[in-house]
Amino acid sequence: MYKERVLQKNEMNEKTTKFLDKFVKRVKANPPGVCPIAVQLAFLQSSRSQTCGKCVPCRDGLEQVEHMMRRILEGEADMETFDNMVELAKMIQDSADCAIGYEAANIVLQSVELFHDEYMSHIRDHRCQKDIGQKVPCISYCPANVDIPGYIALIGEHRYADAINLIRHDNPFPTACAFICEHPCEEKCRRDLIDSPVNIRGLKKFAVDQIAADQVQVPECNVATGKKVAVVGGGPSGLTAAYFLSLMGHKVVVFEEREALGGMLRYGIPNYRLPKNRLDEDINAVLSTGNIEVRLNTAVGKDVMMEDLLEEYHAVYIAIGAQVGKSVKVEGITSNGVYSAVDMLGQIGRGNIPDYTGKRVVVVGGGNVAMDCARSAIRCNAKEVTVIYRRRQIDMTALPSEIQGAIEEGVELLTLNAPVGIKADAEGNVCAFVAQPQMIHLYDKQGKPSAVKANKEEIEVPCEIVLMAIGQDIVSEPFEKYSVNPRRKTFETEATTRVKGYDKIFAGGDCVFGPATVIKAIAAGKIAALNIDEYLGYHHKYLDEIDIPEPRENDRNHYGRVHLTDRSARERKTNFEPIENGLSYDEAMQECKKCLRCDHFGCGVVEGGLPW
Repeated sequence: MYKERVLQKNEMNEKTTKFLDKFVKRVKANPPGVCPIAVQLAFLQSSRSQTCGKCVPCRDGLEQVEHMMRRILEGEADMETFDNMVELAKMIQDSADCAIGYEAANIVLQSVELFHDEYMSHIRDHRCQKDIGQKVPCISYCPANVDIPGYIALIGEHRYADAINLIRHDNPFPTACAFICEHPCEEKCRRDLIDSPVNIRGLKKFAVDQIAADQVQVPECNVATGKKVAVVGGGPSGLTAAYFLSLMGHKVVVFEEREALGGMLRYGIPNYRLPKNRLDEDINAVLSTGNIEVRLNTAVGKDVMMEDLLEEYHAVYIAIGAQVGKSVKVEGITSNGVYSAVDMLGQIGRGNIPDYTGKRVVVVGGGNVAMDCARSAIRCNAKEVTVIYRRRQIDMTALPSEIQGAIEEGVELLTLNAPVGIKADAEGNVCAFVAQPQMIHLYDKQGKPSAVKANKEEIEVPCEIVLMAIGQDIVSEPFEKYSVNPRRKTFETEATTRVKGYDKIFAGGDCVFGPATVIKAIAAGKIAALNIDEYLGYHHKYLDEIDIPEPRENDRNHYGRVHLTDRSARERKTNFEPIENGLSYDEAMQECKKCLRCDHFGCGVVEGGLPW
């Protein structure tokens, strides 16, 4: 009987080990702000509820372990309680009659080993560790971790210049993001528990509308270090890295292939969404730090070699973005009148407005680039504009506001239709776009319902222009020997943003994680600057300290959300002038009052996790 129990226990131990491996991975992947002791306590409670109650170790022992763990979690325990919990867990592990008892005890012991520092923090300091404490939702959901409650409070005090500089503490593009950021910070705004999220982007736009960003003096630079860093690419990621490295005291040289700085902010976003003179306000402020040299019309691999940069500079940051449009292999793709959406928007960014007068335009795709193309085609005097997308409207990746704006301006959406081919006339000019109707089907691995071919006849959409907006590609051939993934064309980097296998080469932005949002590219540039600074042997501090107002009493009256409005569709679709109206003073102050100051109430004071 004893031998059978030992064999059974050994077999269960193997199963337990496999289970623990999965459990440990799960625990390590806790969402931000979740205390691992709280997770363990929940697991222990679940295990205890499943015991049969016949043996003492499960029935009484797990209850005592749970009681002691709760005291530790609540900061009411001492080391004696901790030691007693560990000893009792060991006893249960050795004496329980079933897997429920000894697996639960085993996992308690594993958690003590894995999260020993967290247990000690609860016993010694009566609180979670600083990096475990509940995060402020808007800050944690902002890829750049901008202190949003802080700058909202500054706007409420009419300190607009300070608000802009507080944003710059993490994001040197306050104006650009005020116009085009997808504002993920608003997704989990706790004000939504009362009425609706604070209009964070609208308040940022209000601040930069009161005083231009290049009229607000940037923080003072640290003492010059004598180190030189090359930044390849003058887009949002490259310029962000250049800005922070410059403030740290390093000399930065930016190599930009095109004739002006800004990357896709300038060459991928139409003027009606982001006026170029407003973009220049951010760029002028970045360059005003004084440690940045810019070399335009200079392509790495053509005008200057990567080997030369590695020899001349102490570090190199590659931020070349995703600069060209993807195509799709369908019949007739080489016909006259078929263009890449990225190329079309790039020409508009250069001031070369195409003339589509009297022409019918088809745009293929469902993202923001597709909406930008469609709305730009309307402004280029197109007779008709049709967007063709293989899934439903609700599945489009474009912002709902962009889709609605396009519809208001006269764009037709032809959803659940997949590209088949392009018909051309005898001269090779486009005359129609052929699409195959689709039907919605099973959900895919990304959690979206897939679309499959429907048992319907193909349709033809008469047109003279086809704009392909199905994604962006990365031109990384000049760097292909520097750990570039041949399939995705992205750079392979370590956690420190260093390119794998190379000490002094760093990379970030779209060329690492693929085409994404501007704020993610900015965040990548910020992190890369911090890592490069550490690599160069420094640990610089930010020199500009801003006094953030003390929180006022929360206003918990129910308010309607103040939305940003657009100019009327019949007026705005005739030109490339900015379409969005800003907040009035009264609207801005009302939105400021709605902020619940989660940085002080309910989440703990923000202490700026990164050293910068």
